[in-house]
This record gives sequence, structure tokens and C-alpha cells, in this order.
Amino acid sequence: MSERPLPRFAVVGHPNKGKSSIVATLAQNDGIAIALEPGTTRENGHYPLRVDDRLLYELIDTPGFQRPRRVLAWLQAHSLSASDRPDTVRAFVTQHRDDPRFHDECQLLTPILEGAGILYVVDGAVPYSREQEAEMEILRWTGRPSLALINRIGAGDHLADWRAALGQYFQIVRDFDAVHAPFEAHLSLLRGFGQLAPEWEAPLEEATHHLRDQRRHRQRQALQLIAAALADMLTHRETGRLRDDGNRDALEHELGQRWRDWQRQREQGLRRDVEALYQHRHLRRREQALAWQPGSDLFSEQARRTWGVSRTYLATAGFGAGALGGAGIDALAAGHSLGAGALIGGVLGAAGSVFYGGKYADKLGALKVLERFTGGAEAAFGPVRDPQFGYVVLGRALEHWHQVSHRNHAGRDPLTLGDADRHWLEQLPRGQRQRLQKALQDPPREPGDVKRRDALETAVEQAGEAFLAWRSGSL
Repeated sequence: MSERPLPRFAVVGHPNKGKSSIVATLAQNDGIAIALEPGTTRENGHYPLRVDDRLLYELIDTPGFQRPRRVLAWLQAHSLSASDRPDTVRAFVTQHRDDPRFHDECQLLTPILEGAGILYVVDGAVPYSREQEAEMEILRWTGRPSLALINRIGAGDHLADWRAALGQYFQIVRDFDAVHAPFEAHLSLLRGFGQLAPEWEAPLEEATHHLRDQRRHRQRQALQLIAAALADMLTHRETGRLRDDGNRDALEHELGQRWRDWQRQREQGLRRDVEALYQHRHLRRREQALAWQPGSDLFSEQARRTWGVSRTYLATAGFGAGALGGAGIDALAAGHSLGAGALIGGVLGAAGSVFYGGKYADKLGALKVLERFTGGAEAAFGPVRDPQFGYVVLGRALEHWHQVSHRNHAGRDPLTLGDADRHWLEQLPRGQRQRLQKALQDPPREPGDVKRRDALETAVEQAGEAFLAWRSGSL
């Protein structure tokens, strides 16, 4: 049984019409050079897309046409009929392969003559011009399956004229914004490719299924990374030796600074892990560093409101988390407390959440003596006592994940992370709020703490799904 042919597509067109941007997005490769200067691409670049080591398709980034009218004139002079046109194109490439005047044309035509499909890219923001009819005619002479993409780079709108012209040369014409097209548009484009040749339909349909599975798998992995980072950040502490004649305030300041530095580094490590998961290895990021000082910090009342952690939310979520804990009292009383344990636990949980979220919000840690010995003691700063710390870190992590997971690989602008603009946590169902509050208040204590780790991962996964739904406007 012979193997199915690998779908291969040569991305061709005039210089600076977005060819490399199309390749970067469809190949999930943000390392492809994208520049405004003509002639950035001079040699063919081959970019296969793999999912779990399975090769799905290959894109070939080609140079732009430089002298299409002269090429077309040569072809017309050497062709006797329409039946010999593909051979005439092949003869041109053979004869001019080493001619520097036609280097770019020979480069872009070679993979097409070797069996690649044609993906012709134009900029729909600029007016249609007959200047490009020569290159479109050359591509038609190859006889290969072809699809045209209208990629709007600027603010102009000349799509109707381009569609009318392109439809005369290409089998399929599609609009596609390489920088902003959503994931479903990528899959739709692959199905369009599959319509070009019967032998491509099955492998490209299979490719869309693999890409969907990859997206779901990445979501699970990203939320697991966030949960692991949260567990680390909520339980981290810095230790040092406090001598009997030492300065307690100085040690607290030193350990506190080390604790803050570690938290920043752990959060940045999470950022890099999520970006690597989605193959954004060259992404530049603008983000306020995780930092805090009393009166001007990320954990102020204003910041908590921004991230959706209002006093009302804390009271209701705290009540739920406390009620979950208080259920143990009812169990010990064989139910005879008639719910009094859950009620007491809920009240204490709500009071505790608001208490720690208010009066002691700025006192994220304090020096604690772990063990005394002759001449001093072992002291620790951390872990954080303010439960709102987890909400702020989680909100920042989910916003970053959402932007990275929805960012096309053609994007070159810095990723700017700001505050969420609404109280997304309030969209969580009550039961999920309570589980999240409990998981943040009682995180895993050690790597082997499977029960608490599973609870935190579940709570974060539910929060992530709610965050996605909220950001997509479906809630």
C-alpha cells in the first residue's frame, strides 16, 4: 500500500504582500523573518507542520516575482499551444536557473514544477493593478492546483476588485488575515486546500482533526502549568538564621526581598513555559512586573477589584469554602448539628476572606521562627498569608495564556498584558467559586500531596474554561 502524498504548497506572489506572514501562521513558526523591505526572502524556505511527530503538510516560502513580464514574454515566444505550457515553464527554469536576473522566478517555480500546489497571496488593502496579471498568468501556465489568498495588510478595502480578477485565474479565492485570523479560519483554509486535488482531501481533513486535538491538549497542559506555578508560589518560603544579637527587621527585609524576587522569577518562568507550549519562542512581552509595596501594589483593594476579587465576591466565595470545611463538623456529629457546622464554617470562611483581604492585605509575609537553637533560631519568610495573592497571580496567568493561545505566529507586535476589564470571576458558578477559593486557601504542601494538587488543577481548569468563555463573549 503506497503512502499518501504529503500536501505541499508554494506560497508565492509579489514582494511584501504577506507571503511570509501566511507561512508563519500556517506553519506555527514565529521565527520566520517578516520585514517591510522588498527581497527579504531570496531562497525557498521549507516549513513542515508536525503534530506529535506526525507530518501534516509543508509550506514553502518563496521569493517574490521580480521580472514577471519578461518571463511571460519568453514563455509566449517558446510555446506552440496550451498543451505544452507546463513543459515550457519547465524549460524556462532549466535554461535560466543560473541567470541572476531570473533567480527569484526560478526559485519560486521550482517547487511548483515538482508537485507543490500554488498559494498566491495579494494585499487587498491596495488597489488592483494589471501589473500582477503577468505573474498570475505564469502560475496558470504551470497547470498546478491553485488557491488565491487576499491578505489585507493596510486599512484600504479593494477586496471586490481583487476577487473579480483573481477568480479568473485561480480555482479558489479566500480572504485571510495572517495576523488576526482565528483558529477556525486556519482549519477552513486547510479544507479549501483539500478541494484543490483529490489526493489532498483526506490528509488535510485528517490534519484539521490533529490540529483540534493539539489545541485541546495544549489547553490542558497550559492550565496544568498554571496550577503547578500557583502551588509553588502559594507555598514558597525563604529561610535564614536569626542570631540572638541579630537585627530581626534586617533579616525580615532580606528574606522578604528574596521571596519577592523568587515569586517574580517563578511567574516569568510560567510565562516562558506557556509561550514555548504554543511555539511562540520569539515573542516580546510588555507586562507590569509582579511587585508590591504597601499602598501601591498589585494586591491593593483597587487591584483586587480589577481582577474581579471584590469584597462581595470574597465574602460569598469564602462562605462557600468555609462551608465545605465545616461539613466535617456535621459528619462528626452524625448530622445532628442540623447544618450548624457548615453554617459556622461558612461564616468563619467569609469573615476570614474579607479580613485577610482587607486589614492585612499588604502584609503578605512576616518573619516566623521555625526552630530555636543555641545562639539563635531558624526563621522563615512566607508562605503568603493573603488568599488574594492566588487570585491576582491566577488572573494574570489566565490573561497571558489567553493572549498567547489566540496569537497567530505572524504577529510581531509585543504582547501587551494589562488588567482584565471586568470581574470575570463573578461568571463562575457558585460551586466552582467555592472550589477555587478552597484550593487557593489550602494549596498542595509538597510534590506528593496528590489530593490537594488534583483539587487545585481541577479548580484552575474550571476557571480557565470560564475565562475563555468570558473572553469570547459567550457568557
